[in-house]
Amino acid sequence: MQNSLTRKPIEIKISTVVAVSVILNEATLATLEVALKEMTGGTPDFFDDEFAIIDVENIAHETLDWAGLITLFKSCGLHAVAVRNANEDQHAKIRAHDLSIDVVSKARPELAKEMPAAIPAAEAEISKAPEPEPVTSSAPQMPAAIEHIPAMVIDTPIRAGQRVYARGCDLIITASVNNGAEVIADGSIHIYAPLRGRALAGARGNTNARIFTTAMEAELVSIAGIYQTFDAGFPKLAANQAVQIKLVGDSIEVSSIKSS
Repeated sequence: MQNSLTRKPIEIKISTVVAVSVILNEATLATLEVALKEMTGGTPDFFDDEFAIIDVENIAHETLDWAGLITLFKSCGLHAVAVRNANEDQHAKIRAHDLSIDVVSKARPELAKEMPAAIPAAEAEISKAPEPEPVTSSAPQMPAAIEHIPAMVIDTPIRAGQRVYARGCDLIITASVNNGAEVIADGSIHIYAPLRGRALAGARGNTNARIFTTAMEAELVSIAGIYQTFDAGFPKLAANQAVQIKLVGDSIEVSSIKSS
């Protein structure tokens, strides 16, 4: 049993919570209810208790029935937790309904303006082996192929306000991760370009996960919930060398990858 004197009363770690983005193009509650029923077939647990971020960019100037929206979403298994792209004059009313304000990005507003459609909590798909054919000969059977989840590969820049999540696998990015962007993986993260945003590896507690990048300019990095920011500057690293970030005990270690 752990000694209570050595245990901290409270600990703060980065925790990855994946939420669906609900983009509203209509403000009328009745219209939204009909659309949701058509989408879900009236199944009350269609979304399986998913968290939801309500995006009101397309109807930002219209009046919304927040209490009605929250109840409507709950009826099909969506739990609204935040609102995105709301006008500032709506913030007080939104918070009054226990919803947070999801700020897309304040770091690089010029990138947010040119940002394409956000990548909504992207997930890698499980690649399943085909069912084995029955063997009629006397030859010994080969073992069935083991299911595996291939790494998610992203070839385009991750811009401010975008979030990419590789569920159950590694994440490989061959373009830059810009300020205000966030990349998350249950495994390790490999970035063959500058890392300027946030990178969270081992999101479900894998302490052996690592982050690799060819240029370290991150806002924040995290391994298995242990995080580090760089407001006071970056560690002194060898010039023109790739960097690896790993967990050593309860601390983040950033070091150069030296070629042999």
